[in-house]
Amino acid sequence: MDITMNKEQFTEEVLRAEKSLYHTARSILSNDEDCADAMQNAILHAYEKLHTLRDEAYFKTWLTRILINECNQILRSRKPTVSYEEYFAAHVQEEEHDSEIFRVVMELKKNYRIPFILFYIEGFSVREISQILGLSQSTVKTRLFRGRNLVKQGLSEGRNP
Repeated sequence: MDITMNKEQFTEEVLRAEKSLYHTARSILSNDEDCADAMQNAILHAYEKLHTLRDEAYFKTWLTRILINECNQILRSRKPTVSYEEYFAAHVQEEEHDSEIFRVVMELKKNYRIPFILFYIEGFSVREISQILGLSQSTVKTRLFRGRNLVKQGLSEGRNP
């Protein structure tokens, strides 16, 4: 399929995905500066590689995959800790129960946390998550299942999963 997305369409799609991209970056990286760097680099690389996008309908999935690669590059170079709690504490006024849910989710291991956030918070399908993370759909389903169980366990026992 020949992609004919122009600069304005690209900008519109990026702006539409911006909040989701930030949440995804924040689930991997520990601070706003690293998130901003990853997002900026991902958008730049996406624009440079726009010709490799096969279907405009999957633009957000494609861009999210590029973003995750950028985040992983930052992790490899800087080795920061992963914390999403600060974002929710600063930007979201949740009821006490909801804050507990986010605390438990954010304490999940990365291989459960990222699919969990992409599915339950960002609304990606299992198929899209498998494309983004480069995993089989059955692996994504398994990680979502185990992540849900760990969250339930953490909430019911009042301890970290």
